[in-house]
Amino acid sequence: MKPVLEVKGLTRDFGGLRALNELDLTVNEGEIVALIGPNGAGKTTFFNCVTGIYKPTEGTVHLYGANGEKHLLNGRKPHLITALGMARTFQNIRLFSDMTVLENVMIGRHCRTKAGIWGALTRNPATRREEQESIDISYSLLETVHLQDLWNEKACNLAYGAQRRLEIARALATEPRMLLLDEPAAGMNPQETEELMRTIALIRQRYRVTILLIEHDMKLVSGVCEEITVLEFGKTLAQGDTKEVLSSPEVVKAYLGED
Repeated sequence: MKPVLEVKGLTRDFGGLRALNELDLTVNEGEIVALIGPNGAGKTTFFNCVTGIYKPTEGTVHLYGANGEKHLLNGRKPHLITALGMARTFQNIRLFSDMTVLENVMIGRHCRTKAGIWGALTRNPATRREEQESIDISYSLLETVHLQDLWNEKACNLAYGAQRRLEIARALATEPRMLLLDEPAAGMNPQETEELMRTIALIRQRYRVTILLIEHDMKLVSGVCEEITVLEFGKTLAQGDTKEVLSSPEVVKAYLGED
């Protein structure tokens, strides 16, 4: 299997606090993998290190391109990492609330468009074609997450679960090879979670994207993920097949405690 994301010895310190401690993780092409653990285990810190928001204290993060080229992500700016093929959503929703649903997705196309200031000013044929292509791709992504009928609605008017799906569509607009989802089911009711599970499976099939997600909803995790890595206090507690990991006494203890 071909790796898409390869993390070795990832460590992140905040002053005297070690949030991540020599973490290893490889996600292979086409996989859906979960990163789970109690609150404060270091999951979002891991995402922030991988996507360039934080610089790792130690260790390496590599993203592999479609032709096997290996890109070191350490020290790269977030927008450059996005351009290389990695996109993410956030635990706290970060939409442009006063823009329409379609416009929010179109913003994600920015790293894949070529028109500069001159094209925007002159509105030449190439710029108009590129803009129409961006509209068409963005609308298609809204169909994938079942928001096409709300394309002209302001993002702030969407229900919470719909805003979560809109963030996913915007991330997909960057044409990622690797998609990172930070608690995509947070705040969703059981029916919305079921729909999200189907959507995640569809995204992998339709766009051939590899997915790494942070999630506390174990029904979603067990329903869509082949493998799991469990963090506890910034260290790897367990790693491997989903069913085996979730039935591990150490993992049950970490989540539920013991008598």
